[in-house]
Amino acid sequence: MRKRITSFILPVLALGMLTFAVIHVVRAQQTLPKPLPPIEPARSPFGSTVAGAGIVEARTKNIAVGSALPGLVLEVYVPVDKVGSTVKKGDKLFKVDDRQLQAQLATARVNLDAAKAQLTKMEHMPREEERPPSQAKVAAAKANLDLAEDLAQRARRLITTTAISEEDYRQRLLAANVAKRNLDQAQAEYNLLDAGAWKYDIDIAKVAVKQSEAQVHQIETDVARAVVTAPADGMVLQVNVLPGQDVAVLASQPPVVLGAIDKTVYVRVDVDEHDIPRLKKGVPAQGSLRGQPGVKYPMTYVRTEPYVIPKKSLTGDNTERVDTRVLQVIYALEVADRPIFVGQQMDVFIELEGAATKGEN
Repeated sequence: MRKRITSFILPVLALGMLTFAVIHVVRAQQTLPKPLPPIEPARSPFGSTVAGAGIVEARTKNIAVGSALPGLVLEVYVPVDKVGSTVKKGDKLFKVDDRQLQAQLATARVNLDAAKAQLTKMEHMPREEERPPSQAKVAAAKANLDLAEDLAQRARRLITTTAISEEDYRQRLLAANVAKRNLDQAQAEYNLLDAGAWKYDIDIAKVAVKQSEAQVHQIETDVARAVVTAPADGMVLQVNVLPGQDVAVLASQPPVVLGAIDKTVYVRVDVDEHDIPRLKKGVPAQGSLRGQPGVKYPMTYVRTEPYVIPKKSLTGDNTERVDTRVLQVIYALEVADRPIFVGQQMDVFIELEGAATKGEN
């Protein structure tokens, strides 16, 4: 009896296992439906278009503000918490250490004062107090000359009577001649004193003043360069510097980035060099932000930069070529309250058959 039951159950179990295997194999070989993309790709709103990748930038382009002087940053006038605020042309952004320059400026100003004082002294020469001593020397030399000439005159009368020796006679004549030369010397020294400073000495003193003024101006310029100011009106887009950090003239990352952003931003569109022959200047375009392909933003043509460059803006697409060159076309986009920020990527479609709009060539 048990053998009959066993011989009946085993075939049934085998048949059931075979049926389960067949069903499993059939289900495993079924083609699954294609999954939907996580983000709907951008679609062209025009019938015939040229597509390009766009980067949002400020109307003035993104101004990477650098430092004219390397050094330690003492103060940041637009700190990180003020990113997004607007500044005017000439507003202070940050200041590089200028203490050594201030010390040099103080020394240069003292040297300038000394040079000006020396010039003033030479222009007012001679001092009135110097005239009486020089005039007294002239008077004394003249008196000595009168005495020597009187003695020489007597010697001329006595030499004929042999009342004076030949030697005394000659000494009195020579003494009168020496007295005359002393008077000439005293008079010449007085004339030199009365004439004041030499013209060329005054010219040298004036040049020394100008040299000192130039040195002061040079150091003042360096002091002014230590304070970095905004080169144009715009919004502070990024601040990459803090007090105590060191900045270099050729830094890999700009300390401050500015850009004019009010109601309009520009979109820099890279058009592949293979699509350039199809492109028409002045035609409108539409773009959509990455991650939001369903929202289209109309854009107005601004200009085409007539210089084909290597492609730098990469979209991250696996099929994207990096060995190609692109022509950059600039479009204007009204910002208003739209969630559009500088640096965002956009998928841009440029119409080929639409009417041209006015724009800057």
